[in-house]
Amino acid sequence: MSIVAAGAIAEAAHRIHPYVRRTPLLRLTVPTPQGDRQVQFKLEQTQVGGSFKTRGILNMALRARERGVLPERGVVIASGGNAGIAAAVAGAAMKVPATVAVPHDSPHSKVDRLLDLGARVVDDLADHAESNAWADGYAERTGALRLHAYDDPDVVAGAGTILTEALEQDPNLDSVLLAVGGGGLVAGVATAAPAGVAVVGVEPQGAPTLHSALAAGRPVPVEVDTIAQDSLGARTLGEVPWAICSTAGVQSVLVDDAAITRARQWLWTACRLVVENAGACALAALLEGVWAPPDGGSPLIVICGANVDDPR
Repeated sequence: MSIVAAGAIAEAAHRIHPYVRRTPLLRLTVPTPQGDRQVQFKLEQTQVGGSFKTRGILNMALRARERGVLPERGVVIASGGNAGIAAAVAGAAMKVPATVAVPHDSPHSKVDRLLDLGARVVDDLADHAESNAWADGYAERTGALRLHAYDDPDVVAGAGTILTEALEQDPNLDSVLLAVGGGGLVAGVATAAPAGVAVVGVEPQGAPTLHSALAAGRPVPVEVDTIAQDSLGARTLGEVPWAICSTAGVQSVLVDDAAITRARQWLWTACRLVVENAGACALAALLEGVWAPPDGGSPLIVICGANVDDPR
């Protein structure tokens, strides 16, 4: 199993630089059961494509072009939306077709965004498993490059650029909270994290891929039943993320859907930030007291996406 080297993250940052935004940090005070805490948000919902996924997907596609293995038939991916949008962004940037297989119940805003970006969308599939099977078959039939939303070293390296960028903006960060689905983001950040920076994965109780893998000692299938399933609906932690997270000391905490909803509402009411449910997941752990930073700590919360149907 390939493990992502820290050097691969620096290479990814250089590779994707012309195509992505350097997203801002926002410092503010958050109410918690332990009292008000100073935190910083990494506003990845302002990223090109509306989520952090653009970093990893672009890195994978651009690296394929560097190696001469990006075909004229373009790219294909299975995605609940955000990784598909990132694939469409990548296809448009490199002027190749992008085909995206999504479950039939994917949010309309994400499907509309895919179409606006010029992607071909296959949206009559039952769930993530069927979407993945369709994308696999399409790649085999046509020769299109099969992109993966999270289980690929290049995707993980691209995601890791979030933390290296944040540490350039504030070298004093000592912990990072982020949502976990298939594990690409948490694995990239864990690879990029220097000694002394804690990495905390936050998952819906209805989709505990990392939590279950850590308990079982290996990735295991989970039942998915959460309001964040369009972004955090992976049924099993990826093998590449597991190879990293199982040895990196990554922590895992769970929040329920009601907490995610409250966090999303707080972001809108207090900050006028519009995010999707996955984007509020990490903050929910802090607001609910499920995880508390050490006194005087400087935690970073990754706001991972904002592709929503209803901004309220």
